[in-house]
Amino acid sequence: MTRTSVKHPRVNQARSTHSAPARNNLEGGGPLGHAGGSTSRAATAAKHDVKTKTRRYELEPLSLFWLGFIHLAALGAAFFFSWEGLVLMLGLHWFTGGIGICLGYHRLLTHDSFRTYRPIKWLLAWIGGLAGEGPSIQWVAHHRRHHAFSDQDGDPHSPRDGSWWSHILWCFCQGLVDEQSDAYRARWAPDLMRDPVLRFISRTFLWWHVMTGVILFTAGMAYGGTYMAWSFLFWGLFLRLLFVLHSTWLVNSASHMWGYRNYATSDDSRNNWLVALLTYGEGWHNNHHSFPRMARHGHRWWEIDVTFMTIRLLEKLGLAWNVVDGQHKKG
Repeated sequence: MTRTSVKHPRVNQARSTHSAPARNNLEGGGPLGHAGGSTSRAATAAKHDVKTKTRRYELEPLSLFWLGFIHLAALGAAFFFSWEGLVLMLGLHWFTGGIGICLGYHRLLTHDSFRTYRPIKWLLAWIGGLAGEGPSIQWVAHHRRHHAFSDQDGDPHSPRDGSWWSHILWCFCQGLVDEQSDAYRARWAPDLMRDPVLRFISRTFLWWHVMTGVILFTAGMAYGGTYMAWSFLFWGLFLRLLFVLHSTWLVNSASHMWGYRNYATSDDSRNNWLVALLTYGEGWHNNHHSFPRMARHGHRWWEIDVTFMTIRLLEKLGLAWNVVDGQHKKG
């Protein structure tokens, strides 16, 4: 399929200032400062990307169709309101966005902030896929790259390239390196690529949404007839997907533009209370960029982090262990 070429808001050039921030971010206390192999994996990947002298971007038809379809379909919710549909939307926002994306995709799969049993890891990856933000391996690859080049050349979604670029437009484009390729995923998420179950969940990403739509429509029909079936579908699937997507995207945009900083970092990360409220603690973004592997994102008593509370609950239930915490209190 032919893709339409577009210009990135900033033409990325390999400058001496490029490699320095990336190097700082990849060592011990930087955004990918994991114990174990994650640092070396990201450092190796960063070295490859630094070699790219210019980047041309092309429209990605599948992403354009998927996100465009969600935005258009969500309009149907206006014609099929029900209180049951609203409650369903809010519950699934937490389930797919809070548990799937914030806890599963981000803190577990990307940053290895805690350990759990492999079937639970697979389950969290599956739930995260239901949020509509793409396959787990692709999501992790993009996010690790974001940390490696945060607000520098090579960052997939920096507000320095434009607020709307960082919020949504970057999703429609792919770079000079084919960011949908196995090579890209193997470069940034080699640990996940070695897991055949995660690869299967990623490959079947779209089909799970079809299944979810069928289940919601059938449940609504059984509960309250045709009107409720459409209400469950539009509110529980399409409007909920829209809500989750934009909530998460605010972390990429708003939390790099507005808010306060507890720590001096080489990027523009901010702590934003509204984003934290919508994303179950992800909005304490300056804290996260300062201690990226740490499971706790809220570092002050009033910085409420629902996702970290959930991780602690899993730990008490014996479903999580090796929870990374307390780094912000050292030194």
